[in-house]
Amino acid sequence: MSTEQDPKAVSGTYAANLVADGMAVGLGTGSTARFAILRLGERVKEGLNIVAIPTSEASATLAKELGIKLVGFNEVNQLDITIDGADEIDADFNMLKGGGGALLREKVVASITKRQICIVDPNKVVEKLGKFPLPVEVVKFGWEVVANRVTSMGGKYTVRQRDGQNYVTDNGNYILDCDFYPIENAPELEKTLKMIPGVVEVGLFINLAHTLIMGHSNGECTVRERQ
Repeated sequence: MSTEQDPKAVSGTYAANLVADGMAVGLGTGSTARFAILRLGERVKEGLNIVAIPTSEASATLAKELGIKLVGFNEVNQLDITIDGADEIDADFNMLKGGGGALLREKVVASITKRQICIVDPNKVVEKLGKFPLPVEVVKFGWEVVANRVTSMGGKYTVRQRDGQNYVTDNGNYILDCDFYPIENAPELEKTLKMIPGVVEVGLFINLAHTLIMGHSNGECTVRERQ
């Protein structure tokens, strides 16, 4: 009798097993990426030799605890594989990310990655992006200017909160969680938002994912490659 498995663990473990000896690896952020980091930690203990760049302080802390060697951009200028989750991904492999607050670092890391692996459970694969609020990272100074522009564009926003205070990213910024659903043209919306003074980064990841690994509760994975 089969027992159900956590699809996040299934996809994260599968992706971590694709990492080969000698690779430079980007470590994602969030609950699904955590499973990949845990499996990489096991493989390092078994003798896997890799270096890694984390996309958040939380991922860095976990990696250090597991004995994964971390390096900086002064030592590595290209990553072989980055394993990270997504809040949503569509049929064109456009991703909406940033629910964990690490969108800026995640996009920097993705930009120098040869193979970006998106690990998800089935409910993250969508026809239209935007049901999950779109994170927009903004500087603290004048964040209201960005908020007003979002409203004038027909969007709605909330300032992300934690413990009754405005949430602050690892980079010292605020996040506006924006409702533009349905996002009909993700590349255009990304460009428009990034042109607003005060916007640091937008949680739309266009042409950055190469491989989609979707975990299922039966322990199997669906693997798709971007054409």
